[in-house]
Amino acid sequence: MVQNDKKSLSPGLTGSGGKAVPAMKKFRRPLDIFDSEVLQCTFGQYPWDDWERDALAAGVPKELAGLGRLTVREAYQHGWDDRLKSLCGWYDRGQRMIKLALRSPATAERRWQRLLDTDGYRGEHDPKTGEWVSFNGGRAQAP
Repeated sequence: MVQNDKKSLSPGLTGSGGKAVPAMKKFRRPLDIFDSEVLQCTFGQYPWDDWERDALAAGVPKELAGLGRLTVREAYQHGWDDRLKSLCGWYDRGQRMIKLALRSPATAERRWQRLLDTDGYRGEHDPKTGEWVSFNGGRAQAP
């Protein structure tokens, strides 16, 4: 018998035909980028991985679930402000994101892609020069 020692923040979905329990852990506010629980996770067991599994189980199309996973991950890894982390599932186990994806997939895709393209509304790449332009008015290094 092989023992699985991988660290995950969640128990996963129920497999007994009962109601599925969201896998992504609910985090306290504000979420710190150095949250030790997240840092102790192993590959494939991060909260964004849990969110993607929950989204797929709920019926979100694979490509949209992948985009949502990237959005959840970037909100954490790039230290987006707390309001954006909330929109990206960190305080409700991603349930609002899943509901949006099921109700209006095109809207979810547009919102999530815009968040990723602007690094959480911090700036964007100038289409002519390719330089990163901060929304705070100055040019900066690309994130």
